[in-house]
Amino acid sequence: MMAALTSKPVDSKGNIGTEGPHRKDMPPIAVAASQGASEMAEVKGDWVLFHPVYTPDEMKAVEVMHRDAKNMSDRVAVLFVWLLRKGFDVVSRYKHKDVPPNNSMSLEELRKRGYTMDESQWLSRCLFLESVAGVPGMVGATLRHLRSLRVLRRDSGWIHTLLEEAENERMHLMTFMTIKKPGLFFRTLILGAQGVFYNLFFFSYLVSPKTCHRFVGHLEEEAVLTYTRCIAEIEAGRLPEWSNKPAPEIAKDYWRLSSDATLLDVLYAIRSDETTHRFVNHSLANLDHETDVNPFAFREPDMHVKGKKLGFEKDEAEKYVQESHKMLEKAAREKDAEARSH
Repeated sequence: MMAALTSKPVDSKGNIGTEGPHRKDMPPIAVAASQGASEMAEVKGDWVLFHPVYTPDEMKAVEVMHRDAKNMSDRVAVLFVWLLRKGFDVVSRYKHKDVPPNNSMSLEELRKRGYTMDESQWLSRCLFLESVAGVPGMVGATLRHLRSLRVLRRDSGWIHTLLEEAENERMHLMTFMTIKKPGLFFRTLILGAQGVFYNLFFFSYLVSPKTCHRFVGHLEEEAVLTYTRCIAEIEAGRLPEWSNKPAPEIAKDYWRLSSDATLLDVLYAIRSDETTHRFVNHSLANLDHETDVNPFAFREPDMHVKGKKLGFEKDEAEKYVQESHKMLEKAAREKDAEARSH
C-alpha cells in the first residue's frame, strides 16, 4: 500500500528523498519496473523537481562574472537590474565596503563603520532577495505554457527548466525561513515588492522574452556576488554566529548535504544554484524563444563550465543539443541490446 503524501515541517529531521526523488536516488529502470507498490512506498513527502546536486569541488568552482551589454536589449536589462539592486539595498539595508588590508579594527568597529554587516542584516538581504527571485521563472513558465496551449505546439523544453528555477529559488527562501521568521513590516514589504515585480515582469515578458532572460542573467550575477561576499565574511570570522551553525534539515535533504553540514555549506550550494541560473538565463537570452530548443531540457553542464562561463552562444547551444541527442540514442541502443541478450 502506498504511503500517504503528507507534508513535512520545514525544519524537521530530513531523510534522503523526503523532499522528493533526485536522479542519484532513482534505481535503474529495470529494477524500478520490477518493484511493486509496497517496495516503492518509502519515497514520500514534499515533492520537488529534479535539480542539480553539487560536489564540494563544484561548489568552489564559481567565479564572479559580469556580461557587458552588447545591444539595446542588453542595456535595458542592465538598467533595470541596477534599479532593482538599488531598491534591494535600501529595503534590506545592505552595504558593502572593502575592509582595509592589515586593519586592526575590532568586529564591532568594522560594523559601526559600515565595512561589514551582522547576521541579522545578511538574513534580511537574503530573505528579500529570494522572495522576489522565484518570480521570473514562474512567470516565464506560465506564459510559455499558455502559448503552447494557444498555438497547439510543444514548447521545446523551456517550461520545465523555468519551473525548476522558480522552485529552486523558493527552496532558498524556505531554507532561510528556518533561521529567521520575518516580522509583519518585512512581510508587507515582500508582499508589495512581489506584487509589483510579478506584474511588471509578466507584461515585460509578453513584449520581449529575450530582454527578460537577459535581465534575470544579470540579476543572478548580482546574487552570485552577494553570496560570494557572504561566504567570504563567514570564512574571515566576521559572522561568528554562523561560523559553525548547523545546516537546516531542509537544506541537508534538498542539496543532499552530509549530516554534519553547516550553514556555510548551504551558502556554497545556494551560490552554485544562482550560478546555474546565471548561466541558463544568459544562454536562453541568446536563443530564439519561438523556435530554438532549450539546451538544458536533457542535461546541464557541471559547475566547472557554468561557474567559469556566462552562458552558451547560439551555436554552442545547438551543438550541446546535438550531443545530448547522441547520448540518448546511444543509451537507447545499449538498452535494446541488453534486452535482446536476456
